[in-house]
Order: sequence, then structure tokens, then C-alpha cells
Amino acid sequence: MGDIYILMLVALTVLAIIDLVVGVSNDAVNFLNSAIGSKAISMKWILIIASIGVALGAITSSGMMEVARKGIFNPAEFYFDEIMFIFMAVMITDILLLDVFNSLGMPTSTTVSIVFELLGAAVAMALIKISNAEGETIASLGKYINSEKALLIISGILLSVFIAFSVGAIVQFLSRLLYSFQFEKRKSYINAIFGGFAITAITYFIFVKGMKGTPFYGDIKHLIEGKTFEIILYGFAFWTILSQLLIMLFKVNILKFIVIIGTFSLAMAFAGNDLVNFIGVPIAAWNSYQEWSASGIPANEFSMGVLAKKVPSNPMLLLAAGAIMVITLWFSKKAKAVIETGINLSRQGEGHEKFQSNAVSRTVVRGAILFSSGLAKVVPNRSLKWIDSKFQKPVIDLSKEKTYELPAFDMVRASVNLFVAGILISIGTSLKLPLSTTYVTFMVAMGTSLADRAWGRESAVYRVAGVFNVIGGWFLTALSAFTVAAIFAYIIYLGEIVSVAVLLIIVLFLIGRSSVRHTRKAKEKKERKYIERAELITINEVVEESSDHISEVVKRVNKLFTNVVDDLSNHDLKKLTKTEKHVKKLNKEVNELKSEVFYFIKSLDDSSVKASRFYILVLGYLQDVTQSIEYISTTSYNHVNNNHKNLKKSQVKDLKSINNELQSLFSKIEKDFSDRDFSNLLTIINAKQELFNNVSESIDKQISRIRTEETSPKNSTLYFGILLETKDLISALMSLLQLYEEFQVQENGNK
Repeated sequence: MGDIYILMLVALTVLAIIDLVVGVSNDAVNFLNSAIGSKAISMKWILIIASIGVALGAITSSGMMEVARKGIFNPAEFYFDEIMFIFMAVMITDILLLDVFNSLGMPTSTTVSIVFELLGAAVAMALIKISNAEGETIASLGKYINSEKALLIISGILLSVFIAFSVGAIVQFLSRLLYSFQFEKRKSYINAIFGGFAITAITYFIFVKGMKGTPFYGDIKHLIEGKTFEIILYGFAFWTILSQLLIMLFKVNILKFIVIIGTFSLAMAFAGNDLVNFIGVPIAAWNSYQEWSASGIPANEFSMGVLAKKVPSNPMLLLAAGAIMVITLWFSKKAKAVIETGINLSRQGEGHEKFQSNAVSRTVVRGAILFSSGLAKVVPNRSLKWIDSKFQKPVIDLSKEKTYELPAFDMVRASVNLFVAGILISIGTSLKLPLSTTYVTFMVAMGTSLADRAWGRESAVYRVAGVFNVIGGWFLTALSAFTVAAIFAYIIYLGEIVSVAVLLIIVLFLIGRSSVRHTRKAKEKKERKYIERAELITINEVVEESSDHISEVVKRVNKLFTNVVDDLSNHDLKKLTKTEKHVKKLNKEVNELKSEVFYFIKSLDDSSVKASRFYILVLGYLQDVTQSIEYISTTSYNHVNNNHKNLKKSQVKDLKSINNELQSLFSKIEKDFSDRDFSNLLTIINAKQELFNNVSESIDKQISRIRTEETSPKNSTLYFGILLETKDLISALMSLLQLYEEFQVQENGNK
């Protein structure tokens, strides 16, 4: 029987390694965002500094390991086999959940996931025990679950959201009043004091409080405890003086120094606080196995009260986990997608918004505007003008092709993000509360963004919607973690090792499929032929670069139109659903291009008005084309989805005839634009009337059918809609060709 649990331990070890990888991929956003967003130092040095912090933080995390053993449930109420089932369910759920969020590029909380997974699996196992025991009811659940501790942890996590946002906003507002956006104009002693305060806060809460988790804390305990005031006072004096010397003698940018130390400390705090989320459960399982195997008692009779005792963690095991985290930090591609989301929501400038506005975000923004208007009536104008002067951003003289190199926000905000988040996380760690580092760092960043006026009237609804999306994802994490872990615990209880084996195969399959999909998406994104606005200056360059994009759009529209006609004629809902997704994806890509027209025009030289006008017209025609194919696809999908009658054979025949002509037309256009050969455009344009005539003829045929044989109004509506939208599609394409033909004539005339 013991062999089963050895296999479970092996499985838990493998799961722990996978969990470290997917967990760090999600949580890297916590300590890398500020350094990457501010571009204080190069990416290489950011990773080096963060790696050192993660490695050291792993050593200090042993004090947090108690959470996995006794923080959520009462181990004495469970037998060894039941505890192993709980731990297996938790680890399998954690990997699947985190990988889903990583694939979506959404930061979620590894702390919340592990807490609710432990809670869900423990509740499921407790209910099983209650159902099998005489005299116990649902009211007995309280003796199995450490409800007081669990509520304390959950409330601490939720409270940290509001505290982090509020503290981040207040500290950033005060910091901006101190510095404005003109850091280099501040007196050196102000920079030194700011540096002294920030670095003292970081070093005290990270190093002094963090040492409590280490095995050697007892040797230095007498030097630290009871001397908080002295340590903070002397630390502030030391760091302030050192900051002043660094500024005066070596011309060091103290904010950059704070970002470096802050990145290191936050990485250390992350590892110290969150390592339990990844390896706490497998370590607890190993401790449980050691106690059970030495007892000689059957697994279903050995009480796990031993887990309530404090068990020292193996430093080498913690270091090994830290090494895996560091390797993941350097090589995880999914981490980049999660980091991008955090930076996108907190960036100072405008640009493409990842999230769409919703009713809640619009209501919040309207409320904020009304509050701001009311506040303006109370606060003296002189004070408002002084405050506004501190938030005036400098005009940076940067060449057009270098605009993409601007940081998402400055180092003042990056410094505040780091030392405020580091302080809050370290306080939670010192109190043995598994605060969510994701919650804290994300909400601090959002608070500082709000206070820094990064959310303007042009972007506020999208940024607020993004914040609510991420927070909503956190609640979804909690619900999903609890539910899935409970279901898995029940499945494992029923099938034991067989269920474990099946679930592990499912995990490996889903993780593998997720990695393949992510790689494919990254490849598609890299190959996507977008017009790079920073590099396009003249109309010739716009024509050159946009030709590939037009060729790609025409190629995809050709395939999509053919698919719709074929799938509609076969009444194939499954294929129409797939086509509908591809159509929406194409339409979204073109809309994203059009939404960035403002930034494209701003990136051009003053003499490039003609190129701007050409570019706007190109995008307008492309949007008309994609909207037409979207209408055709959507109406066809809805027709089949609503189980309406199939099209008649005569209707299908006419549609396929039109499709054949369009295929020939699309192929010619695709080739001409791909080859940059616009000499045949006039021939294609002149053939437009013949295409129109064929479509009109099909319309006339349908009118005749209605008068004689057609009995389905839905079929007629669909058929007329497809034909008329096809006509619009052809018109938009011909207008696009006409635009390029006129350019070609003009170019030949200038030679």
C-alpha cells in the first residue's frame, strides 16, 4: 500500500516543479513591472538583480510553510490517506488554474488560488467524512476547517487590495508634489532625503522582518527585537548620508538606485511570501509521509495531528526551488504577456487599450469627474493651480523613430511602486499572513497611476475596465480554485491512484496544448504584417509597407468568403462557428490599426500630410471590406444556428458562381500587391461592372423566385443580405484599387 503514496510523492514533486514554472510566469509581473516600465536599467540587469532577490528570498520563506499544513484545515481531524488526497487535488488544480491565466496574459493571485484550493479540497474531504460518520451533520464541518484562521487569511488578502491602492495613491501624490516631473531640477538634499526614506523602508521591512523566517534568526534576534525605533532612525541617517554622497561624488541618479534596490527587495519578498504557494503542499506531504511510514499504523487510521507542530524546512530544498524560479524568470515567454498587461494599464502615455469599456467603468469615471468638479469648487484656485503645475509633463524632444523607446512611466512612480509594495508585502510576511503579492503590487501600481494622472479622459474608462477585469479574474480564481479542487478531491477519493494517474495525464496534455497554442500565437503576432507607424514617413513608404498587409487581408477574405458559401450550402454550423471566429479576428486587427491613426499621424513629419491622407483612406477601405465579410459570415451563422431552412439549390448555385469569380479577382489582387506590381490594377477595375451585373442578375433571379416558388422569408432575407453586402465588398475593394491606380499614374507622371 505504501507504494501508492510513494508514487503520489513523486507526482507531487513533479507537480511542484511545474507549479513553480507556471507560478513564477504569473507572478514575475509583481517585481519586474516597475523596473521594466520605467526603463531604469537594461532588461539583462533587471533579470540579474531580480534573480539574486528570488534566490535569497527563497531561504527566508520557511516560516510561511505552516500555512499549507495547518492554516486552512485542522490536520488532526484527517487521516494520512485523506491528507494525501487533499494535497494531490490542490496541486493539480493549481497548475491548471495558473496556466489558464498565464495563457490569457492576466495576472492572478497564486496566494488566493492555493488558499481556496486547500479550502475546497478540505471541505470536500470533510463532507465525505461527515457522510460516512454516524451522528455527524453539516454543522460538524467547523471542527474540520480552521475557519477562524482561514477567514483571517481571506480578509487579510481582501483588505490588502484597498490598503495597497490607497497607500499607493497617497504616497505617489505626495511624491509628485515633491518632485513634479522635473526630477533633475530638485535640490540634491531633497533627493537624498527621499532616497534615505525609501531605502530605509525597504531594508528594514525586507531584511530585518524577512530574517525571521531564516534558521539563523535566533543568532541575531537579540540585536533586532525591541530596537525598531533605533534601527529605523540609524538606517534613515545612514542611507540619507550615503545617498547624498552618491549624488555629490558620483552623480548617481538616486531614483535609479531605489529602483534597483526595490526590484531586488520585491523579488526577495515575493519568494519569501509566495514560495509556500508552490512547494508548501509537497513539503507538507513529504513530512506527512515521513511521520506515517515511521508509525506502522495503516494510512486510513493514522491521524495527521503531527502537521500542527512546527517543522523546520530544508534550506537546500528551498534553494533548489529558488533555482527553478530563477531559471523560469529568464526563459518564460508567458511571463512577458502577463507583464505587458500590468504595464499597459499603468503607462503614462496614450495608445492602444487592451480592454474595452463597460457600464461599471463608465459609471466610475463619471463619478470621479463629478467628484473632481465638486472638489474644484471647494479648494482655492491658487492651490489647484499650484498642484496642477506639479503634474505638468515636460515635452521630450525625441526623434520620430525613437518614440517607442519612451518609458511607460518615470522613475519617481517606479520607486514609489517598489518601496510601497515591498513594505506592505513584508508586513504581511512578518505577521505570517500570506498576502497576495499580485494583489498588493498590482493595486499599488493602479493607485500610483491614478494619483499620477496617467488615466486621462481619453483612457480612463479603458484602464478602469482593465482593473475591474483583473480584479474580477481574482474572484473567479477563488471560485474556480475552491470548486475544481473540491471536485478533484472527490474524484481522487473514489479512484485513488487510478484517478491520480488520469488527472496527471489530463494535466500534462492541457499544459502541452497550452504551450503549443501560446507559441503559435506568439509566432502569428510576430509575423503579422502591421504598418509600423514609427518607420513610415513618405507616401512611397506607406504604399510599400501597406501592400503586404492588403495582400494578407485580401487573401484571408478570399478564404473566408469561400468558407461561408461552402458551409452555408452544407448547413454546417460547426464550420460556420469556426469561420465566424476568424472573421472577427480579422476585423479586430483592422480596427486596431484604425484606432491608432492619431498616433500614426503624430509620428510623421510635417511634410507628410499626403502620406497621412493616403494611409487613412487605405484603412477606411480595408475596414469596409472586413465589415462586409463579417456581416456575411454573421448572418449566415445566425441563419443556420436558428435552424432555418437550407438555401435552395438554385441559390447555392448562384452563390458559388459569384464565389468563383471573386476567387479569381481576389487571387489577382493578392498577387499584384504581394509583388508590388500595380500595372494590372486598371484592368481589374474595368472588370468591376461585370461583377456587379452578375450580382444584380442573382438578385433579379431571387425576386422572380419569390413571385413564383419561394416560400421562406428567412431564406430571402439572408440571400439578399449576402448579395448586397457582396456588392459593397466589391465596391470597397475597387475603391482601394482606384486609390493605388491614381498613385501609380501620379508616380509615372513624376518620372
